[in-house]
Amino acid sequence: MRSWPRAGERGAWEMTSGWVPLDAYSLTMKETDREAVATAVQRVAGMLQRPDQLDKVEQYRRREARKKASVEARLKAAIQSQLDGVRTGLSQLHNALTDVKDIQQSLADVSKDWRQSINTVESLKDVKDAVAQHSQLAAAVENLKNIFSVPEIVRETQDLIEQGALLQAHRKLMDLECSRDGLMCEQYRMDSGNTRDMTLIHGYFSSTQGLSDELAKQLWMVLQRSLVTVRRDPTLLVSVVRIIEREEKIDRRILDRKKQTGFVPPGRPKNWKEKMFSILDRTVTTRIEGTQADTRESDKMWLVRHLEIIRKYVLDDLLVAKNLMVQCFPPHYEIFKNLLRMYHQALSTRMQELASEDLEASEIVSLLTWVLNTYTSVEMMGNMELAPEVDVHSLEPLLSPNVVSELLDTYMSTLTSNIIAWLRKALETDRKDWSKETEPEADQDGYYQTTLPAIVFQMFEQNLQVAAQINEDLKTKVLVLCLQQMNSFLSRYKDEAQLYKEEHLKNRQHPHCYVQYMIAIINNCQTFKESIVSLKRKYLKGEVEEGVCLSQPSMDGILDTIAKEGCGSLLEEVFLDLEQHLNELMTKKWLLGSNAVDIICVTVEDYFNDFAKIKKPYKKRMTAEAHRRVVVEYLRAVMQKRISFRSAEERKEGAEKMVREAEQLRFLFRKLASGFGEDVDGHCDTIVAVAEVIKLTDPSLLYLEVSTLVSKYPDIRDDHIGALLAVRGDASRDMKQTIIETLEQGPAQANPSYVPIFREITVPSLNVAKLLK
Repeated sequence: MRSWPRAGERGAWEMTSGWVPLDAYSLTMKETDREAVATAVQRVAGMLQRPDQLDKVEQYRRREARKKASVEARLKAAIQSQLDGVRTGLSQLHNALTDVKDIQQSLADVSKDWRQSINTVESLKDVKDAVAQHSQLAAAVENLKNIFSVPEIVRETQDLIEQGALLQAHRKLMDLECSRDGLMCEQYRMDSGNTRDMTLIHGYFSSTQGLSDELAKQLWMVLQRSLVTVRRDPTLLVSVVRIIEREEKIDRRILDRKKQTGFVPPGRPKNWKEKMFSILDRTVTTRIEGTQADTRESDKMWLVRHLEIIRKYVLDDLLVAKNLMVQCFPPHYEIFKNLLRMYHQALSTRMQELASEDLEASEIVSLLTWVLNTYTSVEMMGNMELAPEVDVHSLEPLLSPNVVSELLDTYMSTLTSNIIAWLRKALETDRKDWSKETEPEADQDGYYQTTLPAIVFQMFEQNLQVAAQINEDLKTKVLVLCLQQMNSFLSRYKDEAQLYKEEHLKNRQHPHCYVQYMIAIINNCQTFKESIVSLKRKYLKGEVEEGVCLSQPSMDGILDTIAKEGCGSLLEEVFLDLEQHLNELMTKKWLLGSNAVDIICVTVEDYFNDFAKIKKPYKKRMTAEAHRRVVVEYLRAVMQKRISFRSAEERKEGAEKMVREAEQLRFLFRKLASGFGEDVDGHCDTIVAVAEVIKLTDPSLLYLEVSTLVSKYPDIRDDHIGALLAVRGDASRDMKQTIIETLEQGPAQANPSYVPIFREITVPSLNVAKLLK
């Protein structure tokens, strides 16, 4: 039971235990009772606010009694739980006090015994020295048999090494080394300064080091052929690893003993495990370097063959290491992880060596493709059989970004020179074909073409396919380069086409197939356009297309210019043949029945039969231009005042002939333009309108007719009107002057869609003043 504190202890007791004096306790209880009564009054007042609630007084009393009983029960349980805890704590404190007293007594006994044993330990020093001497003598006796049998063991060990029994040979070698090391260690402990005896022991066991070196040589030979040995005789490789592991344990034991004795036997530590990895590293490096069987002089594909052999060898070796070698080595050797690191480092070194050579463009592509793509692909490190041990995402790059960048710069520089040379040679070859006596080839639709576009874009395709093997960035750069060089090439192509035309004009008989090859040149422009678009669509992504497309308008403009000039030269060829017949128009011979327009139509149709080999976009423009030029030449013949009609009959006959010929020309160009959906009537209507002015019989209406003509064709000038009136031959000087002056006062407004036709027609050195006379 708890004892009441004495008077002197009450203050401390009150502070530590929470004990409260009786007076203070009484005051606290009274205060609590008052608060309880006040609370109860408030609750009763809350429950009895209405008269009808008085009937429930008994019910309220029973409910409050139940609550009170419940609270008292919980309070008693809590107090009982606290009392039980206090009782348990007091019991544990009592037990702890007893234990402390027991320990204190035991420590006193130990201290007493220790003081009594000090003298006893000092009296055993002689015994200790005797034990040490006995240990040395026991070791000597132990090794005496081995000492005398050393020469025999050496011979047996040598024979076992030669027979390939490496484990047995190593066992005997360990016995020899153990005897030698034991004797030398005891000698070192007895007299570390006695070098004579140490030298004597070392000399007696001198053959031991030779045996160790010979055995190591055999081990290294097995390790150098480990990838072959593990397939044919894995037991031999396991024996080698066991020997190395034994030596590692001996090294660790000797190093631990060195901390105690300071003695290290000769030749220790051997570090054969470290040497093993060094041998494997050199073997891997030699294997990688030895895969180059050819040189550039003996085989242009030497690098491709070299890289393919490396790929095959490395993949095969790593698969063997993963599936077989890991079973022959302890797990802590991490043999596969170390071999993977060795192969990766050897490959990196070899790739650096190859990158530093003077490689050709194709060789740079082969190297970069192998380094950036093949190495991490499923054909090599990404092979499923190597997973999960090999994670291609964790492999360091074989070549640094700087080296890769330098190779790419070299490749782009070489490729630029090559493309320029290839394009120049292709153009020279195509230029020679233009002088052939045979027609150019036609495509499947029958359009003339030369092989130039196919050669150029086949070359571009090949280089882009090669670049795509490396990465997207290089592919884009090569495409930009191709388009840039294409731009320059088209300028040279334009110059060559112009020179071809000029040479032909010097002698129109040569080349024999000038028209056909000029058609092929025009068609090539359309082929070039389509090929450029196709190339971009195939090799460009949407986000980079905008930046590359800046060169497209320039190339399209050059190609359109080449095609336009080509079409112009062909039309020039046509009009050179038409010149004689165009000169007959609006002459006396023409009025008397010349068939010049018939010949013109036949000649134009004949030429356009050849022009049918021109592709549609250019043929359409060419047909429209031929139509316009024929009409312009016809009108020019009118304006040159080759004839002046003398009577109304002549004017009527001439005008009607002009209308018939206009219809004849209209029919021709409708026929030529069939399939184009073009309106070919407008130009011929101009001839009909001029004929109406000439045909007019009433001179008083001439001003009205001319005004109508001017309103239709606002580019008609005064000299044109004067020449037209001169051809009529019946307009007086005053009438001409009145018509011209009146028309000058109210110039016609041009229709926005009107295409000028009279603007390029000049009236030959005959001014209006002379015409009026």
